[in-house]
Amino acid sequence: MKNIIGLFIFLITFSSIGQSVQKLKGKSFESVSKTKDSPQVFAFQKGEWLKFKMSYSNFLNAGFSTMEVRETTNNQREAFHILGKGKSTGIVSLFFNVTDDYQTFMYKESLLPYRFIRKIDEGGYTKDEEILFNHAKNEATVKNYKHNTVKKHPIGNDIQDLLSALYFLRNQNLSNLKVGDEIELKMFIDQEVSNFKLHFLGRETVKTKFGKVKSLKFRPMVQTGRVFKKQESLTIWISEDENKIPLLIKADLAVGSLRADLDQFKGLAHPFNIIF
Repeated sequence: MKNIIGLFIFLITFSSIGQSVQKLKGKSFESVSKTKDSPQVFAFQKGEWLKFKMSYSNFLNAGFSTMEVRETTNNQREAFHILGKGKSTGIVSLFFNVTDDYQTFMYKESLLPYRFIRKIDEGGYTKDEEILFNHAKNEATVKNYKHNTVKKHPIGNDIQDLLSALYFLRNQNLSNLKVGDEIELKMFIDQEVSNFKLHFLGRETVKTKFGKVKSLKFRPMVQTGRVFKKQESLTIWISEDENKIPLLIKADLAVGSLRADLDQFKGLAHPFNIIF
């Protein structure tokens, strides 16, 4: 179980989806955050709070993760402050205790991050770092408080971090996706720019504790090895409405499986279309 629960909490926190420049077979996605003659309209708002319940092999309670949206300002510019928390619970925490804290600060007008915090303790594996983004210089400054180091790294245009990526993606127009479409993903993680590929599998109605919900189904390509059985081991469902919130995540692991279900929510910006 070592690193598996922490990894999955990590996956929930940003759902392995996101990037700075979304591309669909060479065509950029159109943001729904604003139009020429109308104010900004976001898929999320201050006060949104989501909680996910994680289980191992469909029966063992593994932990929970929460995501919360707040508001702040930086240099007199309005911004969102997003908090992602994760913790192992029950029997799992006795053998592998996890406490994760992810935070991102992103400007409202661009949905680009200017600050990212990652403080984690996953069975003794710890990280305590802060990333400051300078998009004008295409540069990221990584402050590692565990090792007391400061390093600067070149980044591409409009780069995202682990947590801002999900909220950037949620604010894109995904209504024109067709089965088989592929989204190219980029983000700054572990002091380098990483690339991801996300395949759209189609539309599907999924059963949640709140009722049935229409969803968009995606499959990110992940690295095979000690954790995942194969590249297609991870599947994600997000609500097919204006909120685009994660509903369900399933992962086939080298040993067993993990899943995360939306367990609680409040403060959504738009109606949650539940089929009773």
